[in-house]
Amino acid sequence: MHTKELIKEVFSRNGFQLNQQQIDLFYVYLQELKRWNKVHNLTSIEEDHLIVVRHFLDSISLSLCFEEKSIRVDGLSVCDVGSGAGFPGVPLKIFYGDRINLTLIESVHKKCSFLEYLKVKLSLDYEVLCTRAEKVERTFDLVVCRALGKLEDILELLRRLSSRYIFIMKGSEVPTGFDYCRISLPDIKESYVIFLQNIR
Repeated sequence: MHTKELIKEVFSRNGFQLNQQQIDLFYVYLQELKRWNKVHNLTSIEEDHLIVVRHFLDSISLSLCFEEKSIRVDGLSVCDVGSGAGFPGVPLKIFYGDRINLTLIESVHKKCSFLEYLKVKLSLDYEVLCTRAEKVERTFDLVVCRALGKLEDILELLRRLSSRYIFIMKGSEVPTGFDYCRISLPDIKESYVIFLQNIR
């Protein structure tokens, strides 16, 4: 199966109908991720199908949480903290386009270089802050993060960066003591996202 067909088929099977432009962008993203990964070790996942499911689809599944919590993303400033190779921020930008204003925070320079390169390659409009999140003194409407460490270590930081909403992707770990979304799709079995509403 051609990679573009794979992307279309995986998203469709999980309830997401991508247009041709979105499919093309995910295809280029996948090719560039694999090319850069040979030198810079951006991700341990290298197989096309796993990249599409575990990186692209997993990132987009956040949109289901936004809907569940009745959050309209149009016009919101969205910040991906510890973005790494762009997950979940860049797939969300491909999915929502100009409806969101995206900022990526990443402290590792080789990953920042990839994110800046990707921005040009995909002709996407987002900002990369190549610094530690602790040093960022701005706030964003909606803050997302994935695989950033122990919850107790990052909660205060995320609360400081967010003026409204926080989503923390926890994978298969069931959150206790927090509001959360449970994502269950054909290719994503029991994934949990913590939801916090930041009241200042």
